[in-house]
Amino acid sequence: MRISLAFSVMLSVLSVATLRADWPQWRGPARDGVAADFTPPATWPAQLTRKWRIPVGAGHASPAVAGTRVILHSRQGTREIIAAYDLNSGKLLWQDGVEAPYTMNPAARGHGLGPKSTPTIADGRVFTFGISGIFSAHDLNTGTLLWRKPAPPTPPEFGTASSPVVDGANVIAYLGGQNAGALTAMDAATGAVKWQWTGDGPGYASPMIATFAGVKQVITQSQNKVVGVDATSGRLLWEMPIKTPYEQNSVTPLIAGDRLLYAGLDNPTIAVRVVASPGKGWTAQPQWRNEQVSMYMSSPAISGTTLFGLSTKNRGQFFAIDAATGNTLWLSKGREAENASIVRAGDYLLLSTTNSELIVARANPVAYQEVKRYVVAASAMWAHPAFTGRTIIVKDVDTLTAWTF
Repeated sequence: MRISLAFSVMLSVLSVATLRADWPQWRGPARDGVAADFTPPATWPAQLTRKWRIPVGAGHASPAVAGTRVILHSRQGTREIIAAYDLNSGKLLWQDGVEAPYTMNPAARGHGLGPKSTPTIADGRVFTFGISGIFSAHDLNTGTLLWRKPAPPTPPEFGTASSPVVDGANVIAYLGGQNAGALTAMDAATGAVKWQWTGDGPGYASPMIATFAGVKQVITQSQNKVVGVDATSGRLLWEMPIKTPYEQNSVTPLIAGDRLLYAGLDNPTIAVRVVASPGKGWTAQPQWRNEQVSMYMSSPAISGTTLFGLSTKNRGQFFAIDAATGNTLWLSKGREAENASIVRAGDYLLLSTTNSELIVARANPVAYQEVKRYVVAASAMWAHPAFTGRTIIVKDVDTLTAWTF
């Protein structure tokens, strides 16, 4: 029994280690912007070492990593391409594509024709969500198409940007388009629909899985709301209104203990506690609001009890907020970036910006403390990097680069 128990513990540790070594989805293993296995150097080098750089096509979809495979969803002409590259060499391992012509809303023309949603890797499958709403599942090892859902008649106004999430045997995505969407759980193996919630059109944020009061929930921003639905049945449990200019709800909600944190353009940063009351059902009880910090597309990350992120105010301003009280701890100078990926790696923040920079700062609740700045791309970075071991995978306008240190 002792040997069996020890072996089980060892397998569990290996499983966690494998998961943490990968970057299999939007914002990392737990979708929270934490690089748990990233080992910072004793001294940050003057320059990072470029391992390889390859042309891959356009789009803002972030790379994902599983084992020695880097998965990227990009656009080449009128086709959306899903491809696997070798992590060590950048060599193309396989690719598949689908015709996906798309006309961008003129107001978002500067962001290109997508795709924008990050692939999700789970159980040997790769799930992609095209800008027009084509949803596909491929085999991770061979690139074989497993199943596909066609694009809806009308996609979201600025194109699909929400990244799918896997929950057990289900893959969950916000299908549909403007004023006509369905948060949908599908069988990951077959694509069969398990449940749908059709109470609002999709937003541009990505769903999170969280458990409150013993009930697992899918939490996301829709077109006009923040919602929590039962992960088993799709039943709506609670909702909170959030209105942003042009209905651009795009900040992925974040779980901080028993609190849910969310934000939106021209809105404060807000914390609620999701509770179930006997006879009264579910409610999202307001805990605090911070009017000094407003987020748009940049989703925050937590270190201990401190929330770090990028505010849209002052044309891009890094911030730290006490996640328990909502008090602002510090604000950096302005004009840092239009958008940034916020990743916490141990005692550091790894802040990659649309200015093609990777900023290393300390995850310091007292003051903004910058350590190093690196130029890591030849053009604007809207896609978030993937972090695995001591390798950083960067996608700019049309190339993919691996950096090490």
